[in-house]
Amino acid sequence: MELTTIWFLLVAVLFTGYFILEGFDFGVGMLLPVLGRDDRERRVLINTIGPVWDGNEVWLITAGGAMFASFPEWYATLFSGFYLPLLLILLALIARGVAFEYRHKRPEASWKRRWDAAIVIGSLLPSVLWGIAFANILRGVPLNAEHEYVGGLFNLLNPYALLGGATTLALFLTHGAVFIALKTTGDIRERAGALAVRLGVGAAVLAVGFLTWTLTIRSSAAAVVLAVGAALALLGGLAAARVRREGWAFTGTAVAIGLAVATLFAALFPNVLPSTLDAAGTLTATNAASTPYTLKIMTWVAVIFTPVVLGYQGWTYWVFRKRIGVANIPQH
Repeated sequence: MELTTIWFLLVAVLFTGYFILEGFDFGVGMLLPVLGRDDRERRVLINTIGPVWDGNEVWLITAGGAMFASFPEWYATLFSGFYLPLLLILLALIARGVAFEYRHKRPEASWKRRWDAAIVIGSLLPSVLWGIAFANILRGVPLNAEHEYVGGLFNLLNPYALLGGATTLALFLTHGAVFIALKTTGDIRERAGALAVRLGVGAAVLAVGFLTWTLTIRSSAAAVVLAVGAALALLGGLAAARVRREGWAFTGTAVAIGLAVATLFAALFPNVLPSTLDAAGTLTATNAASTPYTLKIMTWVAVIFTPVVLGYQGWTYWVFRKRIGVANIPQH
């Protein structure tokens, strides 16, 4: 297998991991005012992701770094053409991170409400914009023969991309509700489980519609198999959520999101950013890649350090695996 293919797969794996892990904590953030009826319940919800949310964002940083080093032309074109949505995602993530750290600094209800709003908005915007961005990556954007983006903002807000944004939003909400049901006790667990089933129905409809549309734009045998697997995993997760088997439900939604992202990458390959104007402007895994020497060095670095990072993050989830409830939150 060529190194360009290996690094395309690695970038795909990193973004898949990011969407699975950040997906549930985006969902928790968006559901904060829905499932948290008072301050103690909202603190329970925040504490379910408190030990892991910043570690989940490492997957995005690593994916961006891997893309920059292995496919610099893809990185440059993507970050220039998608500048505004990616900037909004960055600002939302900054506001969200600050909110997690500052919410508890003062006891006033108004202070906490403002930071709660920052958590909700900081979770909502990336949930929608990532779907829009990846839908446009697969559909293609106006690139000239020099691989430069020559479109505007409204080129990115096409119906297919907007459906992609709605799909990621619905999937993350469902994933977050299932995670809350998995990690909490008492009334919050019951409300989250019931909400997950209701949200999941809408997410399933949107996901099937989006993946079907995706396969009419670009497709491969692998993409079809992955899309069918994503749909079946989501249905299985919803069935498990309905009978309150939260562990299996979370596995189902996680696998569904992972296979959906894998579907996009499988349909995209060997392109990395198609051009809707001129075939000569299309970026592929070959013409967007770094030199073979660079890819070879990066491969050795990845082989050495990737198991270390995965081991540490797995250990973190194991340490903080227990459920929490209102009884675990002191009154003050």
